[in-house]
Amino acid sequence: MNPLYSQIDTYCQKLEQEFDQIPQERKVHLKKLANYLQEKFKQGTSPQLIVICTHNSRRSHIGQLWLAKCADYYNLPTIATYSGGTEATAFNPRAVAALKKAGFGVGMRLHPSNPTYLIKWKEDMPPYEAFSKKYDDSPNPSKDFAAILVCSSADKGCPVVAGTDFRFFLPYEDPKKFDDTPKEAEMYEERVRQIGREIMYLMQQIPNDKV
Repeated sequence: MNPLYSQIDTYCQKLEQEFDQIPQERKVHLKKLANYLQEKFKQGTSPQLIVICTHNSRRSHIGQLWLAKCADYYNLPTIATYSGGTEATAFNPRAVAALKKAGFGVGMRLHPSNPTYLIKWKEDMPPYEAFSKKYDDSPNPSKDFAAILVCSSADKGCPVVAGTDFRFFLPYEDPKKFDDTPKEAEMYEERVRQIGREIMYLMQQIPNDKV
């Protein structure tokens, strides 16, 4: 196995040992999303999830990638994951660096202002093409999807997300506030770990022998 991809599976194993760090009220909330996914699986439907934050630059990308990775880690049926913002900017390189440190494989196709990052966590998979976009831009779905809002401004800015069949508010503190400070790398890595831990927890709630 590629040592990089072995690294991310080891990282996931460590996250499983940290579920006690998730507040109980947050676990109850995460269970609602797990129930939504399980119901989709029972219907024979591949769930579609769009993770939304204001700029589609940090938390939404992190959430999308962890959703896909954790579903794969627990051998669940396919989940189609996407991300978007209320506006498009660029996938922030600080967030990319934190994901890479966790063990995600990262390549890049450079564009002047909005590069496309090619993300993998195992050898035999097509890479995720991660770039900033609005939540209703292609290739994001326009109907029958869950909208997962990960920042309060996105929640307020998107009172109605057209086409969604499930709206889920799951806020995380923005690591952007630590940009260009001595704690920058630490806080980006902490956010990657927190989001990964919670997504791991919710995916573990779905019994893969009953979907």
